[in-house]
Amino acid sequence: MRACLFGSLLLLAACQGPLSTLDPGGPQARSVFVFTSAMVLVAGAAFALVIGLFAIALRRGKRVTGGDAGSVRAERRWVVWLGIAFPMSVLTVLLAATLWVGEGQFVSDDTLPTWRATASQWGWQFAPLGADGVPGAATDRLVIPAGEPVIVEIVSTDVIHSFWVPRLAGKMDAVPGKPNRHLIQADTPGTYLGQCAEYCGVGHDRMRFEVLATAPRSSAAGGQP
Repeated sequence: MRACLFGSLLLLAACQGPLSTLDPGGPQARSVFVFTSAMVLVAGAAFALVIGLFAIALRRGKRVTGGDAGSVRAERRWVVWLGIAFPMSVLTVLLAATLWVGEGQFVSDDTLPTWRATASQWGWQFAPLGADGVPGAATDRLVIPAGEPVIVEIVSTDVIHSFWVPRLAGKMDAVPGKPNRHLIQADTPGTYLGQCAEYCGVGHDRMRFEVLATAPRSSAAGGQP
């Protein structure tokens, strides 16, 4: 019992950290966390049900029924309800939730402040986009106002990379020739760590970056603090 408690405390301590998806710091990351938690609970419940039924079957032992009509109907009910209806219902609900959460990572609102994140081997550059779509001065750090949604237009100059700030949102690929628009938001001011989540070559491990969330009033026009 004491060992289990100690192990639980270690797991809880590991939930914190600059790259932890279990410590969301924004609404997009929070929706991903809630969905993931729900998936784990559903999977755990389904696993417990299967193990419980397996234990009951082992306890009862082998029974020869003789193939009478009643036993055949009972077997069919087990197959239909637990072999088909149950998994199909669970998978349908999870698929709908996946589409809903995934859709929340995209954005079509052109009125929000927009930054362009450009990935290359091996680093990131960030530039605010003006109303005319022309990027401003580039920097190696993304600066956003805390408490306000921001669009990140993600592009790549060479191979496929992936933009990921675990505490703010899910992953979004940077595909050459195909800009992807990503919505992020930080609840509170602070520095949030991001990284490339797609292996892109020998320098992949160096593709980390920072997202600085400033107090809303301290951010100037164009996204600069």
